[in-house]
Amino acid sequence: MRAVLCGYYGKGNGGDEALLASLLQMLPSEVTPVVLSGDPTQTQQDYGVEACDRQSAFTVLQALRHADVFIWGGGSLIQDATSALSPVYYVGLMGLAQRLGLKTIAWAQGIGPLNRPSTRWMAKQAFSGCSAISVRDGGSAQTLTDWGLPFVMAPDPVWALEPKPLPGFWDLPAPRVAIALRPHPLLPPERLHTMGTALVNFQKATGAFMLLIPFQPSQDLAIAQTLHEQMPDTSKILTVRDPRQLRGVFQGVEMAIAMRFHGLIMAAAAECRCVAISYDPKVSQLMQDLNLRGWELDQLPTDATQLCHAWLDHYANGDGLSATQIAALTDRALLHRDLLHGVLNG
Repeated sequence: MRAVLCGYYGKGNGGDEALLASLLQMLPSEVTPVVLSGDPTQTQQDYGVEACDRQSAFTVLQALRHADVFIWGGGSLIQDATSALSPVYYVGLMGLAQRLGLKTIAWAQGIGPLNRPSTRWMAKQAFSGCSAISVRDGGSAQTLTDWGLPFVMAPDPVWALEPKPLPGFWDLPAPRVAIALRPHPLLPPERLHTMGTALVNFQKATGAFMLLIPFQPSQDLAIAQTLHEQMPDTSKILTVRDPRQLRGVFQGVEMAIAMRFHGLIMAAAAECRCVAISYDPKVSQLMQDLNLRGWELDQLPTDATQLCHAWLDHYANGDGLSATQIAALTDRALLHRDLLHGVLNG
């Protein structure tokens, strides 16, 4: 059985690569995956799977014609907040797969925001034609409920991603604190400098070694470099391609300060204390679901001392999730695997 996997893969985003690694981990062994990728050569090297150029209409059509299943996901593919064209691409591929008679699965979806009526209509049609749907949050579940469509709801699959050790990681100074920020209009240079000042003071107070982790280097690396310049001797930029090793990094971290959604999940799954900075509804929802400390980005303190004191308080007095909570979330995340096996083995 051949399955075409469609997501934001091969684009250098650690969170989306973690979703791909989770999906490959959960697929039945008899399924041969074919990944639609922004960098097919790199995807083949990284995962040992077939891959083809997601932007080549001819190549994608050939992959679909030789496949039995089309798997759409995971993550926030169907939303029009960042791009009006992105949902058209994904909905178009789903519609094509359905016309070609493939089994179609919407897997681990984070649906929305859908601000345009046209996008909502297209999305509803595409989801209506799916053989099965799983979602990762309550907002997506409510959307599908409003549309009268059946679904499975479970935590993000990355909760169940198996970590791998990163060579040389344990030689880095301890204790360690991970920082995973991303660019945003509400994080201009002056505000980033304030965060850097707060991090310098936090580091001096705790003696922690700061790991600056660009989840998507093409976007995040400049921020990591700016922060590293403010603490050159007590920080390191850690760029990790393998999402399983990225997941493993957080096994050796005491606390994480993160904007990146999957950075927070990886840290929480490793029993880290987490401070979230939300730039997106999915991060806000995660903060609420896990009762994480943090702020909406537009409410982030503008005073470095106040920011540092908040981090110090959580470092000294905060708690990560319990092993029981993590086990429960991991077990429930495997519902995404069960859905795949139920459809593909059926």
